[in-house]
Amino acid sequence: MKIAIVCYPTFGGSGVVATELGIALANRGHEIHFITYKQPVRLALLGENIHFHEVFVPEYPLFHYQPYELALSSKLVDMVKLHKIDLLHVHYAIPHAYAGYMAKKMLAEEGISIPMVTTLHGTDITLVGSHPFYKPAVTFSINQSDVVTSVSESLKQDTLRLFNIKGDIDVIPNFIDASKYNHDFTDCQRTMMATQNEKIITHISNFRKVKRIDDVVKIFYEIQKEIPAKLMMVGEGPEKEPAELLCEKLGIANKVIFFGNSNEIDKILCFSDLFLLPSETESFGLAALEAMISSVPVISSNTGGIPEVNVHGVSGYLSEVGDVEEMSQNALKILKDEKELKKFKAAAKKEALKFDINKIVPVYEFIYQKAFEIA
Repeated sequence: MKIAIVCYPTFGGSGVVATELGIALANRGHEIHFITYKQPVRLALLGENIHFHEVFVPEYPLFHYQPYELALSSKLVDMVKLHKIDLLHVHYAIPHAYAGYMAKKMLAEEGISIPMVTTLHGTDITLVGSHPFYKPAVTFSINQSDVVTSVSESLKQDTLRLFNIKGDIDVIPNFIDASKYNHDFTDCQRTMMATQNEKIITHISNFRKVKRIDDVVKIFYEIQKEIPAKLMMVGEGPEKEPAELLCEKLGIANKVIFFGNSNEIDKILCFSDLFLLPSETESFGLAALEAMISSVPVISSNTGGIPEVNVHGVSGYLSEVGDVEEMSQNALKILKDEKELKKFKAAAKKEALKFDINKIVPVYEFIYQKAFEIA
C-alpha cells in the first residue's frame, strides 16, 4: 500500500508518533510518503520504502500570513498523482485534515478517489479546535474524514463532547518500539549526571503552561529534602526560564540540569529512577510511556489519557492536578525503599509492553482497510 503521512515534523508527541508509525509501516512493506514543511526530527533515514516531500510555501507580500493549507493541499494533489498514492493519513485535524479534504475534492474532479484517515492527538481538539474561530472548520474536517481515530478514550470523549461528530471514532493508543529501548549503557555514563548515592528524577516536555513545570520543580524540592537527588529537565519552551529562576529561588539550581531538546533521551531515561508528569491535561501521555518502557515509574496527575497509561499503584501513582504534596509523598514512597523501587521499575516496563508497536501497527492496517471500504 502507498500511504501519504501528513504531520508536524517537530519534537511534539503527534509528530513522533506519526513518524514512528510510518517507519514501522515501511518495515512491513508499505511505501510511505511523508509530506510536511521539513523532514521530521525522528526520520533519520530515507530509503526504498520511505520518502519525504517538502511543502514549500512561497512568500507573497499580498498575504499577511502565508497560506500553508493551500500549499499543503496542492502538494498532496501533486504527490498522489505522481506516486499513485492509495491513502492519506493525516495527523491533527487543523490544518492537516482540512488540507486533506481540499486535496480529496480536487482529486475527485479528476476522477481520482482517495480515502483519508484522520488521527486526533490532543491540542488540535482540546485547545485549538475548541476555539470559536476554528470550531466549525475542525467539526467539518473530522466529519469529512473517512475514518477518525484518537489516541485515547479520554480524547475521544472530549471530541464527542466539544463537537457535533456524526461518525464513529476508533481509539488506537500511542505506542512504543520496545526494541529501541534495550540499551546497555555503562554506569560511568550515569556518573556524568549524578553521584552513585543520588536518585535521578526526570521530566521531559515542551515546557508549556499545561505541563505545570513549576509543580515539577516543587515536587523535586520536596524529594531532595529527604534523599540525595538530581533533577533532569529535558525540553524547550516558554516555561523553561521561569523554572530556572524558581530553582535559583529555592536554592536547588546546583541539583537541576536543564538539557534543552535532546537526542539522548533514551540514555537519560536509562539512568532515571522516577519520572514526573504533573500536567494540567494530557491526551495520552507519551512521555510517561517512554519512561515506563525504560523501567522508570511515573508520578503523574490523573487527567486526560494518563490513567490509561500509568496504572495507579502499579507503574507509579496518580494524583489530582496541582496536588504537589501528595505527588511528593508518593515519589518518596517509591524512592526511599530499594525493594519498592525495583518492584515499580519492573511493573512500569511490563505495563509499557502492552503498547508495543508490533501490537498497534496491525490495528492501523485494519483501519486503512476500513477506510477503503467506506470511501
